[in-house]
Amino acid sequence: MLADLSVRWIMDKLGTIRELAKEVLIIPTLNGGVDRLLWDRGQRMVRNVDYICGLGEVVDSGLPIDRFCLLSAVYFSDSGLARRFSSAKGVPGLAILSVGGGELLEVSTEVVTEKLGGVVADARIEKINRIITESGDRSSRMQEAMILSDSRNLEDMGAVGIFNELRESVAGGKGVSEVVSSWQSKIDYGYWQARLENSFRFASVRELAEQRLLAAENFMRQLKIEAEGCDLVGFKC
Repeated sequence: MLADLSVRWIMDKLGTIRELAKEVLIIPTLNGGVDRLLWDRGQRMVRNVDYICGLGEVVDSGLPIDRFCLLSAVYFSDSGLARRFSSAKGVPGLAILSVGGGELLEVSTEVVTEKLGGVVADARIEKINRIITESGDRSSRMQEAMILSDSRNLEDMGAVGIFNELRESVAGGKGVSEVVSSWQSKIDYGYWQARLENSFRFASVRELAEQRLLAAENFMRQLKIEAEGCDLVGFKC
């Protein structure tokens, strides 16, 4: 009976936290609409986390996982980015989280403290904030922070990663040729290979990221063909 009540309490609280995060992550736009990019991303990251928590290498490690604090941290991990763009009513750019996102993570912890104060105990808020902060530290051995980090980095790979890059490119006024050129530069400098080698803490997640990257490369290869007219009859690249 007590266990059932505990589970019910956790689910109720997570429901509240989810709604509070939703209010933060859905951003007003200049035309009077809303931008749901970060809210949509947050829900995907929750699914990523559920997947990672069930991996054999995670389960077999025997290390405890505070699912309540972890999921709360996931929901609010992009709240710093949302706060920055909400005040400017701009278009969220996700690339900043991959490089130099530490400052934004700190802002996220401020949002957590502000929004969850009185909703959950101070000790839980402190742990949620620690998970968010340490998720940006590649040397952290905190299990929840490692899981959040891999969940976030997985978002950069594959079709979703391309969607986010294209979205930012369009918002920045770039054309197809510029997108193709930017992608090729990353390939030439080994950017994606470095991301695969250095960004993931769990081997199984790295393997999934590699599969997604291959799918992205196929799409970008076709985009380049069409951008340069290489598939046009009589035209040679």
